[in-house]
Amino acid sequence: MRPLLTRLFTSTHIAMASFSSSPSRRLAHLRRHLASSSGDLSSVGAPAAAADAVPAKSPRPAASKVHAAVLVCFFEDPSGAPRILLTKRASSLNSHSGEVSLPGGKVDEGDADAKATALREAKEEIGLDPALVSVVTVLEPFLSKNGLNVVPVIGMVSDRALFKPVLNKAEVEDIFDAPLEMFLKDDHRRTKQMNWMGIDIPVQFFDYEADGKKFVIWGLTAHILTRAAAVVLQRQPSFVELPRPKSTPIAGTDETKP
Repeated sequence: MRPLLTRLFTSTHIAMASFSSSPSRRLAHLRRHLASSSGDLSSVGAPAAAADAVPAKSPRPAASKVHAAVLVCFFEDPSGAPRILLTKRASSLNSHSGEVSLPGGKVDEGDADAKATALREAKEEIGLDPALVSVVTVLEPFLSKNGLNVVPVIGMVSDRALFKPVLNKAEVEDIFDAPLEMFLKDDHRRTKQMNWMGIDIPVQFFDYEADGKKFVIWGLTAHILTRAAAVVLQRQPSFVELPRPKSTPIAGTDETKP
């Protein structure tokens, strides 16, 4: 099995500046590294772990249409460790109610690209001003259980204090942050076999507690965060990353959330 980021992180890689580096230095270093390592930032974080372990239901198209995008937005805590912004969906929603998710949603006609979609949705859901976010890179699409191609957009907020959350209560019940490194560790992780479009696949869950509240981060969100953490922190997870199923997207879905 090919290591998770063998293609992206070569043996000649110079390690990222320590967590004590300023956010601007970290951002500049990460951008330089990604650009020099990949050349095509759209392929950063391409699946490497047993990609063919899950059978495809039909041939994968040469170029997948982007149906939705999510913002994987991190900031640095006082010690310099990256933390990720997460939301808990409103319990009144018809789909994914009460689940932990990343800000994001379906592409609108007026969106220029996946980055525009992710930033617009974050503004609408949690009041995050796009001007505060420096986009680092865009990962390959993930296929959601509803058949949507979801593109993760990695961004960084240099100064967390400038972000004053304003929640759209119709969509978001709560907002919290978690250490990005958690998604590379096995400490609070478990897996469960679940049916996905007629196929039994392993799905990972991360249990997290903050301010006396318990959260379960699972499914697509958990898989995206493991991939994003590997890219940002530039190291492999302590567990074998689960394979991602391959399939042709379902046409005509009216889901508004990945």
